Amino acid sequence: MSSLAEDVGEFLELNAVYHQETVYVIGEAKSPSSNPITKQFETFFVGFVIDKTNGRIIDAECTAIIDLTKKFVQSLFVDQYITDSERIHEIITNRYLGSSQKALLVAYRHALKKFEETFNE
Repeated sequence: MSSLAEDVGEFLELNAVYHQETVYVIGEAKSPSSNPITKQFETFFVGFVIDKTNGRIIDAECTAIIDLTKKFVQSLFVDQYITDSERIHEIITNRYLGSSQKALLVAYRHALKKFEETFNE
């Protein structure tokens, strides 16, 4: 049986209300010129909500044309740790086979660099 605090915490996370220990970090990259993302947005972005106390990714979203892509990319990152770059690189390489795979990796690394510079990981 879960505690009230756990239930409230889960409710807040599911309803996109982020606790005070979270930060928003965005990474960016160029996508291939033939990619529809480039035609619509010019740049590929991935935004992360990260628990700054432990580096856990609480939420993520990317620029994408297809909603399913946004949901899938979110599923790749949520509950991972932003500083676990080897694991995240492996997940992206093995599971995301879209034309913007390289852009996704670059945007992730860009966000990781910002996080590490800010929190001296």
